[in-house]
Amino acid sequence: MSSDLLARLHGVVPADRILTDGPSLLEYSHDDAEWADFVPPLAVIRVATTEEVADVVRIAATEKVRVVTRGAGTGLSGGANAVANSLLVSLELMTAILEINADERFVRTQAGVINDRLRAAVAVEGLWYPPDPASYKISTIGGNIATNAGGLCCVKYGVTRDYVLGLKVVLADGSVVDLGRRTAKGVAGYDLTALMVGSEGTLGIITEATLKLLPLAGRENRAVAGYFADLVDAGRAVAAVSRAGIIPAALELVDRTCLQAVDDWQHLGLSQEGGVLLLASVDEPGTRGEELTEALHAIFTAAGATKAERSLSAEHAEELFLARRLAYPALERLGPVLTEDVCVPRTAVPEMLRRIEDTARRFDTKIANIAHAGDGNLHPLIIAPVDDDGAKSRAKGAFDQIVADALELGGTTTGEHGVGLLKLPGMLAEFAPRVIGMHRSIKAALDPAGLLNPGKAFPS
Repeated sequence: MSSDLLARLHGVVPADRILTDGPSLLEYSHDDAEWADFVPPLAVIRVATTEEVADVVRIAATEKVRVVTRGAGTGLSGGANAVANSLLVSLELMTAILEINADERFVRTQAGVINDRLRAAVAVEGLWYPPDPASYKISTIGGNIATNAGGLCCVKYGVTRDYVLGLKVVLADGSVVDLGRRTAKGVAGYDLTALMVGSEGTLGIITEATLKLLPLAGRENRAVAGYFADLVDAGRAVAAVSRAGIIPAALELVDRTCLQAVDDWQHLGLSQEGGVLLLASVDEPGTRGEELTEALHAIFTAAGATKAERSLSAEHAEELFLARRLAYPALERLGPVLTEDVCVPRTAVPEMLRRIEDTARRFDTKIANIAHAGDGNLHPLIIAPVDDDGAKSRAKGAFDQIVADALELGGTTTGEHGVGLLKLPGMLAEFAPRVIGMHRSIKAALDPAGLLNPGKAFPS
């Protein structure tokens, strides 16, 4: 990095928040996506205010330097990976919850606030922020918005986009705009707020968000756990729940490989019960909640569950879901995990699961499966030994095959993790050339020099 560029940066951000040493550059240069390319940035700038972000972007624009934004680095698609000739802008210090409005049911927050901390803060006011990605304890609100994150509750309550009322965004020229509203309704102009959600830092840098909240009261947590012999049987149970018209608060699938990994780590004894664990939760209060719980238990049993149990209390319900929360970190202990994120129609879940099993055999690759089964969002986890180039090549082949199968079944290449780098070929296969052209036109209009997170989110 030139001394002139560094001097200009020192003029807008304190020197102790500008990192240029090798270890720091490497640490901040990539997210949690296995095997996604990255190049160490010229510098890491740990900003604390929207004004600092705007100043850094203005300097980058005049110096023709690229800008990549990072929250907590928990992404799984390479969307926050640094590129050549870039500054890495970290929002991790932007952690202020600016306003909680209980009357209008919204919260205004900086982008670096951790999802779980925000949920805890609004709960004190009797309010609830539903989006709960698996990384909710470590991922930031800004990152959740940038990828339109989902989570366990999204089958009933929707994804991040459904809760974003407004955003403060720094554009590619360093100007700052406020998008959206605070009111419950509003349709003035194009929905530029929704355009920014899921844009992965390619159209602007989100520094603040105004988020819709729901009442916390009136919800009771019940759960049903069903053990099945194999993935296909569990998939049929998922389809049966959909046909019955039941919308559970969550419907999650965990396969034998995941259960064994959790058992090896936490010694819960889950893998002894069956090959696949299907978990459903219900949050309707009173008699209606009891009726839905009984209906789900009956569906699981009729679909061939070798064992099905209902929770005895809210605490027991949380215990039943523990395996789902622990599955990914348990698998990471086995080695590098290449995480898939395809989504298919709910009725196609059994066939997609069957194809994933076929892919594992065809590519001689270990694939574990966790899934937001209620909305068809599947997360096959492809495990390859360290320093085994052959296994790595087979894993990448399996990754591509899973995307191709999802598209063939009427699905999409990514349900919630974002396109980033890993899913660029899948997006090119999913969308018609004219639609890809529309993406490029929007990018060119808002970032004509192509400096914001280039090469991500859509094929350039």
